[in-house]
Amino acid sequence: MSFKQRVIVWIVRNIAWFLLKSVRWEFKGSGLHPETFHCVVSCWHNRLLMTPLLFQGWRGPLIISDHSDGEMIAALFERFGLIASRGSSSKGGARALLKVIRMAKDGYSPGVTPDGPRGPIYEVKPGAAQIAIKSGLPILPICFATNKNWRLSSWDKFYVPKPFSRGVVITGEPIIAESGETTELFTARVQQHMTKNQQLADSYFTEDT
Repeated sequence: MSFKQRVIVWIVRNIAWFLLKSVRWEFKGSGLHPETFHCVVSCWHNRLLMTPLLFQGWRGPLIISDHSDGEMIAALFERFGLIASRGSSSKGGARALLKVIRMAKDGYSPGVTPDGPRGPIYEVKPGAAQIAIKSGLPILPICFATNKNWRLSSWDKFYVPKPFSRGVVITGEPIIAESGETTELFTARVQQHMTKNQQLADSYFTEDT
């Protein structure tokens, strides 16, 4: 990385830690933690900033896209204690999936952003289902929301909590592939669970608006 990129990583890392400490977080749902519950962690691309910090001790691997900013993003999450596996649906995807599946079988809990790296927003792609089916792991949907936040102008309206706001972290029930279930059908079920989990998180502070 260039000096400028390293500075950006340092700034974002410290902002994320500040937000973790300043927001009053509540944890709701199944209460499962990927450090102790062997699973495939699934969170939307625009909720990626805080998720690793909210589940400290979880190591990943986390699939990071091979796009131009991927090196910085990988470096950032490695500083959060995660293992970064580079690759996406458009570049290096098969290599990244195989690596992650091997690590899942070795006891790690992989992380995926099923609508990344380019969207459409909140549309689940088959990668998470493929990892879960081939590794035998359940998928754990996770979504956070805060009563005050900024939304960036990126394709996914990237979600940044405002300092000193109230936050909720919704951990859904594990989604387990049924015997003989196709990737397409399992992906559709994952979509339903991810959408429900997000709606629960985003509606949690409705009374504040």
